[in-house]
Amino acid sequence: MSPLITPAQLIAEPGDVIVVDVRHDLSNPTAGLLAYAAGHLPNAAFLSVDEDLAGDASRGNGGRHPLPRPEDFVKRLAELGANDQTLLVAYDASGAMFAARFWWLCRWIGHPRVAVLDGGLQAWVQEGGLLSSEEYKPRRKGRLSLRPTLCPRWGLDVVEEWVKSGSDRELAVLLDARAAERFRGEVEPIDPVAGHIPGALNRPYALNLSEQGRFKAPDALKSEFETLLEGADPSSVVHTCGSGISACHNLLAMEAAGLVGSALYPGSWSEWCARGAKQPAV
Repeated sequence: MSPLITPAQLIAEPGDVIVVDVRHDLSNPTAGLLAYAAGHLPNAAFLSVDEDLAGDASRGNGGRHPLPRPEDFVKRLAELGANDQTLLVAYDASGAMFAARFWWLCRWIGHPRVAVLDGGLQAWVQEGGLLSSEEYKPRRKGRLSLRPTLCPRWGLDVVEEWVKSGSDRELAVLLDARAAERFRGEVEPIDPVAGHIPGALNRPYALNLSEQGRFKAPDALKSEFETLLEGADPSSVVHTCGSGISACHNLLAMEAAGLVGSALYPGSWSEWCARGAKQPAV
């Protein structure tokens, strides 16, 4: 199914749907929940980027936003009432940066019925959608399966081999989703070291969006990615960013453009810095 859904399509969706608010502010961990309490899509649940869409960073591996344990993420979705047939729709107010992470995680655990609300909260309001301040209450007890074989194999073992190789272009093409100034090492507001992984190309995730804050048309996205990748097979692409969040945006955009099969380096630059195995390229 398409990774994107419009507000009109969401309203008209006849099946079992659970909407998930994943608004977040990297500089203010409580901002998302406060925004949710102030007003969210009717019947939307809230999931925390730090607590639900990421694992325990204190273990010292996997970067700033390590992947949650698959079993924990499945359990959390089931607590919302999700089952194997539920369409999960995520939104944020940051151009889908955090919603794309939710989308990737759902695909990773083998739940293909997931989409991102194109344009997020802003598009919902612009199209006349109402907001609610009522807390989400599950309609039922969920039962969700862990079925990773149902989704494309974004093999983390292959990514791990690539990381150990020092970004060998014969193995994969690395695509960094961070802003150009962070990629070039001119600024670094979060991680202790500035720069990028050697050999990486830069595709700031914001380039995937139109001026209206929605994803560009599939044909436009396909043309832009193919030009940047210079003929590289989409399945050879590994996406990275600061901590594995905005990288999912580029991965989703490629999927929306029909360029399927690329992978995510979950630890991204923050893990690469911590390993200290390779000299950062600036």
